[in-house]
Amino acid sequence: MSFRLRALALVMLLVVAATAATAWLTLRQASRQANETAAADRADINRVTSELRRYGLRHGTWDGVAPAVRELASDTGQRIRVTTTAGSEAVLADSDVLMGREPRRTGPGAPLLVDPRPELRLPAGLAPVAAFKLTAVEIARYRSGTAYAACLTRSGTEVTVGRDEHGVPTYAAGRKTGGGGTTASGGSCRRAKTSSAQYARYDEAARTCLSDTDMGADPDAGAGAGAGADTGADADPGADAGAGITPCLQRVFAEQVRDAAPPPLQVRLGALDDPPSALAAAPAVTVAVAVAAAAILGALLLSRTVLRPVSALTAASRGLGEGDLARRVPVTGRDEIAELGRSFNRMAESLQASEERQRRLVGDVAHELRTPLANLRGYLEALRDGVVEPDPELLDSLHEEVLLQQRIVDDLQDLALAEAGALTYHRDHTDLGELLETCRTAHRAQAERAGVTLTATVPAAPVYARADADRLRQAVGNLVSNAVRATAPGGGVRLTLEHRGAEAVVRVSDTGHGIPAEQLPHVFERFWRADAARGRATGGSGLGLSITRQIVKDHQGTVGVESEVGVGTTFTMVLPRLSTEAPAGSCLSADAPAD
Repeated sequence: MSFRLRALALVMLLVVAATAATAWLTLRQASRQANETAAADRADINRVTSELRRYGLRHGTWDGVAPAVRELASDTGQRIRVTTTAGSEAVLADSDVLMGREPRRTGPGAPLLVDPRPELRLPAGLAPVAAFKLTAVEIARYRSGTAYAACLTRSGTEVTVGRDEHGVPTYAAGRKTGGGGTTASGGSCRRAKTSSAQYARYDEAARTCLSDTDMGADPDAGAGAGAGADTGADADPGADAGAGITPCLQRVFAEQVRDAAPPPLQVRLGALDDPPSALAAAPAVTVAVAVAAAAILGALLLSRTVLRPVSALTAASRGLGEGDLARRVPVTGRDEIAELGRSFNRMAESLQASEERQRRLVGDVAHELRTPLANLRGYLEALRDGVVEPDPELLDSLHEEVLLQQRIVDDLQDLALAEAGALTYHRDHTDLGELLETCRTAHRAQAERAGVTLTATVPAAPVYARADADRLRQAVGNLVSNAVRATAPGGGVRLTLEHRGAEAVVRVSDTGHGIPAEQLPHVFERFWRADAARGRATGGSGLGLSITRQIVKDHQGTVGVESEVGVGTTFTMVLPRLSTEAPAGSCLSADAPAD
């Protein structure tokens, strides 16, 4: 079947399915919206009432409640109107006014009641006399605490609230929050002390509860029984205070703290002119969205095999451009798109490797320069302060360290110029055999000091290459220096030259300790050393091999390494060989033309 017929059949199937599902989707969407609206309204009611009750419990007053009402209205999207129930109704806060709108009429529903008074919790099995005293203490504590919290709130001091084991809030002053007044540390807010007469009044109010219960016993008799006195009664009224005393004492607590607690609030949510929920439009919108989604899904299914690889490649390239160098695209098949994906993955791997090399370079440079420069600074400060005498040996050591750091900087500059293609080369006909003999002569003193035999083997016939003799001598010299340092006393380093057709092959072999096979891929990396401790006992800056590789590469050559632990290491340079002899009068001076 053709692509056009398949597309037409799929679209017709989608239209029929969407038409058949219209009624079901409409009913389902309308029911869901109604349920969600009711649930959201209940959640808003619970949040508003709980937040306002928490405010009253914490502050002991409704002063300053307007910002909290405005925040609740902004978060819930509800119009909130808060009034008191004490005496004539007084509006404490109206979210319409707080948000700069004209106040709207409230809805016809009954207002919500918010009572900030806590509920007293008495432990089970508590004797009446103890319950009376505990109730009186908690009444006094709450009355004093709410007055203290209200004073702190009005003075602009943060109030820290907790709860004791009986559910009654405890208050403490926090930091200054702004506004007038004084702070808790030196302000005028003090906790009111409860007199003995007040305690007696609260205790008397609590004791009257017993006569209102079904226990029918004298409070003193119940108290005595609860204390262990023998009253001769058949029943012990103090054996359990929870059956009849606890509910009554909770009512006493609520009545005695009524005038001290913030008055209950009436909260009205919503307004008469709030737009009703558009239940009729929701199903139609749902069906339209469902049909559109089904059509889009069908189109995506039809074009998946073509567009999925392109989309994946687009997303991966976008992520790569934003710095996600680990992004890759899945590749399957052998077509042009698959080959494009493989090319992208190779490019991403190359970029990631380059980024990692750059990060390692920064870390290696910092590692190489930090400790020596710190040592130099320490010695210079000691010399300045007169702690160390500037004897010739110390000055020679500092000078040697400075030269070493200068060498590292010069090597970094050479390497950067070489990798950027900006390093200047003066190429001419160069006799490679003569170049090896020059290198052997230049490093003979270093080899003798190390107890190493340095030899050079070159063919009788000259082998020429078009090269910058100084740069090529620098590359070979780096290899010779490394070989001498890696060879123990009594060993040997051998330079050999041979030609293979159009190639000239230079080898630098030593009888040193060798390089493990797993480390061979890293020998040409910047700051790499065979010494894992990176100490300077092995010498060098760790840049010589990187410079050598770049110089040989710039001469259209290659350099490789072979090594066996305990036997030795051989570095091999392969350069293009000139088949003609050097022209008469040629020289290797720096005045030769540069290219």
